[in-house]
Amino acid sequence: MNKVKKTEYKPAPVRETLIRMKDISELMIDLAYSAALFHNKELAEEVMELETKIDDLVYLLNMNLMLAARDKKDAEQLAGVAKVGSLTNAISDAAADIASLVLHDIKIHPVVMEVFQRAEEHLTRVIIDENSFMAGKTGDDLELAAEGGADIIALRRGIFWDINPDKEILMPGDFVVARGTKDGLESLVKAARAEVDHLE
Repeated sequence: MNKVKKTEYKPAPVRETLIRMKDISELMIDLAYSAALFHNKELAEEVMELETKIDDLVYLLNMNLMLAARDKKDAEQLAGVAKVGSLTNAISDAAADIASLVLHDIKIHPVVMEVFQRAEEHLTRVIIDENSFMAGKTGDDLELAAEGGADIIALRRGIFWDINPDKEILMPGDFVVARGTKDGLESLVKAARAEVDHLE
């Protein structure tokens, strides 16, 4: 019998929680589409993992909203915030549904694949090699978008995710998700794997 994980309540500003939910749900959509496009189960699994984080954030958001409501007027004002949280959760559920197609080996129709492939920007993921010149630098330091036509939109270190980690120092072993042009992403992957000593 599987144990249900209990989410521990932590006081947190509602605004920060909503921003976190928005950032993660947007990342989930990008990862889900990429997982479907490349039939990549690793990306699909990342989507499913992020969905659990959204579920935790929804729980914390609702708890904080209930504790913040002192009377009927407060409750009415906070109802809209709760609705936004619920809809953001629905977006994450939809992304997880797309990812589940990949995990269940359900092939995507060629018409849908063609739509995905026409996107101007694509996603990739790569692990920072210990010999990469990117290690020890931030995204801002590297000026990835300007220099290489790609940008790191998320970073996973262990079990922790950092969304839009422009000021986070990259470390060997970091799992990064990048968005950009095809050439830009190829250049970034080579740099992360220490195959080149500069962005091409």
